[in-house]
This record gives sequence, structure tokens and C-alpha cells, in this order.
Amino acid sequence: MKNIYGFMALIGLALTPLALLSQAPATAPAATAPPAAASDAAAFATIPPDQQATPEQFEKLFDVLRVRDQFQSFMKMMPSMVQQQIKSHAKQAQERLPSGQQLTPEQQAAIGKMTDKYIDKALNIYPIDEMIADIIPIYQRHISRADVDAIIAFYSSPAGQRMLALQPVIMKELMPVVMSHVQERTSALTDQMTKEMDAYMKSITPPATAPAAK
Repeated sequence: MKNIYGFMALIGLALTPLALLSQAPATAPAATAPPAAASDAAAFATIPPDQQATPEQFEKLFDVLRVRDQFQSFMKMMPSMVQQQIKSHAKQAQERLPSGQQLTPEQQAAIGKMTDKYIDKALNIYPIDEMIADIIPIYQRHISRADVDAIIAFYSSPAGQRMLALQPVIMKELMPVVMSHVQERTSALTDQMTKEMDAYMKSITPPATAPAAK
């Protein structure tokens, strides 16, 4: 359970460059901004096709935001976690062998090769280019052409570039804090769930009957 939540936290941090889009200064023309009194539905209405940014604009935006660099840095953190998960499953599979049965060196080598194969597959399960291709149509529906140009302008400025340059530093400092809280709280949650589950199982288990007196 801890590994699952840790994986989710890492993904959240990897998406930091895209989250920056929502933090960019509102320098786009006023005509693109929703009225102050607009309803939530109107405020988040889909951008009309004639105002949508092109895929090329988003490619430029993602280049300015250094999205690929950030994702590649994220992927460097993944191997140890993936290896831990897959090797754990391989170990569990071996523990299910009949009692006393031992794997031969050839069988152990075959399992090691199989494990390495799936580690490699897991690390390449969702390529960065494919992820960006999936992201672009979604962003097109919600961020106008004028907004994309304004965001590019900001992140191309010295202040924007400094903000981007600091992201790896911030992530490095933030990661231990996030993982510590995630592990601590999921551990407590797991303990709480285990206790509640044990209590429930005891409540539905019939009490043992004493043997009848002879």
C-alpha cells in the first residue's frame, strides 16, 4: 500500500511543469477571461475551435516549460520502485511453491530474466511523447490560443525561466517531505484498517464450543 501511494506522489511531482500552467500570470487579453459573475459552467466552458491553440503552440509551450526534461528526471527515480514491486511479486510466486521444493539455478535464472523483462516493460509503459500527445487535445479544450501565447511569454522571461530552473531544487527538497508524510500516514491508515478488519472478523466468527462432558 505504501508503494502505491508513493508512486502516486511521484507522478504528482512529475506533473509539476504542467501544473505551472495554472499559476501563470493573467497577461492574456481581457476578452479571453470569463466575467467575474460568470457561473462555474461558463468559467470553465470549452474553448471554441477558432480560439483553440494549435498542437504546434503547445509543443512550443511544453518546450519552454521543459516538460520532457522534467519527465525524464522523474523516470530516473522510477527503476528502484518498479524493481521493488516486481521482485516482490516474483518472490511471492516462489513462496507458493510446494513445501520443500527448491528452484534449480536454471529456473532461478529464467525467473530473473522474466523479472528484468517486465521491469523494462514497466519503465516504458507510457512514453513521454505519447503522454504529451494525449495531453494536448485536453489543453486545447481549456486554454485559448491567446492564453498559450501569454504563458509562453511569461515562462520565456527571466522570472519565468528562473522559476523553471528552481523546480528541480524545489522537487529535491519537497520529495523527502512528501514521501515521509505519505508513508507515515498510509502506515497509520493500514494499521487502523487491520485492527478494524480483525475486530470485524472476530465478531462474525462463532465462539469455540467446549467439548461435551463424558
